[in-house]
Amino acid sequence: MPHSLFYLISASAIGFLMTWGVGANDLANILSTTIGSRSLTIRQVVIIAIIFETAGAFIGGVHVTNTIRSGIINVSLLANTPEILVDGMLATLLSGMTWIWFASFVGMPVSITNSIVGALVGFGALVLGVHAVHWRMVLSIALTWVFAPCFAALMSYLLFTLIRTSVLGTANPCHSARYWMPVFFFLIGTILSFMIILKDLSQFHLEFSVFWEIIITFIVSLLIMLLGLFLCRKLYHRKHIRSRHHRLAYVEKLFGILMMFTACAMIFAHGSNDIAIAIGPMTAIFNIVQHKGHLVGLSTYPGWILLFGTVGVLSGVLIYGRKVMHTVGRHITNLTPSRAFAATISAAGTVILATSAGVPVSATQTLVGGVLGVGLARGIAALNLRIIRNIFLSWIVTVPVAAGLAIGFYYLLRTLLHLVG
Repeated sequence: MPHSLFYLISASAIGFLMTWGVGANDLANILSTTIGSRSLTIRQVVIIAIIFETAGAFIGGVHVTNTIRSGIINVSLLANTPEILVDGMLATLLSGMTWIWFASFVGMPVSITNSIVGALVGFGALVLGVHAVHWRMVLSIALTWVFAPCFAALMSYLLFTLIRTSVLGTANPCHSARYWMPVFFFLIGTILSFMIILKDLSQFHLEFSVFWEIIITFIVSLLIMLLGLFLCRKLYHRKHIRSRHHRLAYVEKLFGILMMFTACAMIFAHGSNDIAIAIGPMTAIFNIVQHKGHLVGLSTYPGWILLFGTVGVLSGVLIYGRKVMHTVGRHITNLTPSRAFAATISAAGTVILATSAGVPVSATQTLVGGVLGVGLARGIAALNLRIIRNIFLSWIVTVPVAAGLAIGFYYLLRTLLHLVG
């Protein structure tokens, strides 16, 4: 295949730069509730991010990767001209990288899902024709961009309302918190065990009957609950607290421990969704080049590319993630550990549900939806409407901008490659 070395080097370099941008923007957004609520230290968050981002990419991202590589456009139309598909995928990477770097620079949380899907649709519709786009899949993905944040907002609204009425607003918040902590830990355990251990292990040919799924989910949830309560034991042994202010501060510390588990779930969800989306075009390029222009390799993915993407994402968030963290974690609404818990666990459950179904959703949009739900539960005055308006505008323009960039980069690549022969 002509220009094979150029494609491999370019895909590696641009793919790394784009995943770096995903870390600086998307993953920074995911960590924003944990950092903004001051539930965990920076070092604790970094350790959790490294472990669960990697686990999410390797365990949960297979279905989404396949959707991005071949579910948006009909790649079989390019069986005889694979170089066009490679150029299109490279243009998609360039488009996603350019937009997410710009958004990270100005501190706006944008979606790599919207960027990549928009770029693929732009390339497919203009270069191959509108018939080459799987519009039903595109429509289902677009609908999740609306319903996923709304669903996360509704769940976080209801959950924080429950927390406020059952714990924070009671006469003795300390006693109420100790009663509800097992319930909240069990909820986190259920999400982690059912969605991660059972759904995502199907790719390893581990199948369970419904009965055993329920049993395993219950056992793992119980173990996570016991681990969480074990970590709370030092706080439980404190002397009686008389001041209501100090009682609420004590309760928020308990929710800080909950946030440690919740952050694990959300970071895993991000790794299983957004890294898979980011490396989808890069994986397609490597498989086509490796199979000398044949499209038979699109159903496989090398594990080293997942690791490559994970390293890029983690590098981005560590080096340049601060701006987006501040935008979402501190500027939308004031977050405490209890509010961050409601927002994050709602978003994590939403993302993992969609990912297990193979539908790419935006972890960024979903978490912002969760934060909005918590803010609405406290009243519209608790929200920074100017920041929310700017975030929504950035979401709306992402798809057309990504599509236009992809088309421009595609024709630029074709022209340059034609000139060099």
